[in-house]
Amino acid sequence: MAEIEIRLPKMGESVTEATITNWLKKTGDYVTIDEPLVEVATDKVDNELPSEAAGTLVKILFEKDQVAQVGDVIAILSSDGSVSEKEEVKNDATETKTEVTETAKVNENKSSIEISANSSNGSVIAKNGSNGKFFSPLVRSIAQKENISQSELESITGTGQEGRVTKNDLMSYISNRSANTKPSSINAKETEKSISSATPTVTSNVQTGGLLSNIKEPIVLPNPGDEIIEMDRMRKLIADHMVMSVHVSPHVTSYVEADVTNIVNWRNKVKKKFLEREGENITFTPILIEAIVKAIKDFPMVNVSVSGTSIIKRKDINVGMATALPSGNLIVPVIKNADRLNLTGLTKTVNELANNARNNKLKPEDIQGGTYTVTNVGSFGNVMGTPIINQPQVAILALGAIRKVPAVIETPEGDFIGIRHKMFLSHSYDHRVVDGALGGQFVRRVADYLEEFDINREF
Repeated sequence: MAEIEIRLPKMGESVTEATITNWLKKTGDYVTIDEPLVEVATDKVDNELPSEAAGTLVKILFEKDQVAQVGDVIAILSSDGSVSEKEEVKNDATETKTEVTETAKVNENKSSIEISANSSNGSVIAKNGSNGKFFSPLVRSIAQKENISQSELESITGTGQEGRVTKNDLMSYISNRSANTKPSSINAKETEKSISSATPTVTSNVQTGGLLSNIKEPIVLPNPGDEIIEMDRMRKLIADHMVMSVHVSPHVTSYVEADVTNIVNWRNKVKKKFLEREGENITFTPILIEAIVKAIKDFPMVNVSVSGTSIIKRKDINVGMATALPSGNLIVPVIKNADRLNLTGLTKTVNELANNARNNKLKPEDIQGGTYTVTNVGSFGNVMGTPIINQPQVAILALGAIRKVPAVIETPEGDFIGIRHKMFLSHSYDHRVVDGALGGQFVRRVADYLEEFDINREF
C-alpha cells in the first residue's frame, strides 16, 4: 500500500498548533486533491484545510477536539485504495503518544521533577474532575508526585483548550505554592464568603510566566432559575486575551471631540458616484483609518511593541479593525501596509476584510501582524468607549458615533451657533511606553486631519 502522510500545515508565523474541530471525511472515503478534508481552529481563526493529495483516507491520527502541532501527521491516505488494518488504533494510541511527548518535554525543561505515576505519594487523581474538567496523564502524575489533592487540582485555573490545566499551569502553581499557606480547596463556608465579598484575589508573578494561572476568580453560584451558558472556544480566547492585556499594560484613555461635518458632506456627495465607478460602498471607516495612518506617521512611537525592557519600533503600519461577528464574538482582521493605500484601496480592503470576517472566510494571515488597532463603537450607537489594548500593541482608538450637535462656529464676522456633525475619539494606550503627552497629542492630530478634510477632494 502506498501511503501518503497528511501533515498539519504552517498557518501563520505565530501559529504553532491547532485543534481538530471536525473531520469532513471518514475512514474509507476517497479524497481528491484540494478537496476539504478537515476543519481546524487556532488561537487566531477557524480554517478548512484541503487535502494535499488524492487517495483513500485510511487512518485518522487526531480525533475531534484533540490538539495537533504544526508538522504533525494528522491523517494517512492510500493511493491504491486499500485500508490499513491498523486504522482502529486511535484514541488510546494518541493519548499515549501525547503523554510520552509531554513527559519528554518535562524531563528536558524541568529535570528536577521525576514523572512517575507509580512513585506517587498522594491519592489517585481521577481523569475527570467533579466539574467535568479533563486532566492529562502528565498533569495527574505531577499532581500525585507533588501531593496535590483532587480538589486542589480542580481549583487551578487552566489556560489550555476548554480550560484544561496544562503542565505550565501546574508548574507555575507549584512554584508559588510555598508562598500560599492557605489550602486551595474551597469549602462551602469559604465559598459563601467569596461570593458575598465578590472580590477576586490576584497574585502576580511575571517572572514565572504563569500570569493568567495566578489570577483567582470569585466563585459564583447560580440562583434558582438562572441559565448557565458555557463559553464557546472563541469567547474563552477573547476572555483570556482581555484579562492578559489589562494585567500587562497600565491603561490610560484620552478623549477628543472632532468636527467631521466636511467628511459627512463629502461622503454624501460622492457615495453614489463611488459605488458606480468602483462597485464598492464607501463608508466612514476607511476615511477615518486614513487620518489615523497619517497621525501614526507623525507619531511613530504609538506604533511599537514592548518586549521586556526593550521597545520594538515597527517599520510597517498594519491597522487592525475590530469586527463584530454574527455569533457575538469579536475578531480583528488587519489592513497590511495601510500607509501605502489610497482612499479607494483602503475602502476595498476594509470592505473585503469585513465581509470575509462575517462569513468566516478569513485566512490566518488576515488577522496577524497588526501594529495598531481601531474599534468602531459608534456602529452600536455608542458615543465613546474605553477600549482594551490588543496585545502586543500599545494603543487602540475607539471611534464614537457621528452625531448632529449644536456648536459654536467662529468666523471673522463673529461667533454663532450652528448644527455640526461631531464624534468622540477615545484613545487607550500603554502607559509603560506611551505617556499622556504622546497619547493625547496623537489623538488630537487624528482629529485635526479629520477636521481639515477637503470638501472638494477627488477620489
